[in-house]
Amino acid sequence: QVQLVESGGGLVQPGGSLRLSCTASAIRVNFSIYTLAWYRQTPGNRREFVAIITSDRTTKYADSVKGRCTISRDNAKKTVFLQMDSLKPADTAVYYCNVLGPAGNFWGQGTQVTVSS
Repeated sequence: QVQLVESGGGLVQPGGSLRLSCTASAIRVNFSIYTLAWYRQTPGNRREFVAIITSDRTTKYADSVKGRCTISRDNAKKTVFLQMDSLKPADTAVYYCNVLGPAGNFWGQGTQVTVSS
């Protein structure tokens, strides 16, 4: 059973930075062929796309975070990262990682990011 463990969330002031991590376990095939992504969700709203990185390291970002966030991956460590800079209160949400590939479509448990002064 694939499990995704997220970390790096927390409370940060506007303009600050956070780096989220998500590490996968029990993925037996080559992690490098998986598509990795981050989504976020606020209470009462549906989960929304934040960023994605494909197996060939092509990246795409939501317009709301473009220029402020960077998604990256370390295949040897089976980990995907989301570097978030110039954070705004509107970025406050629970952030979820997503791993899509031969073994299926998997979600992390979520990590809370709160941007507030």
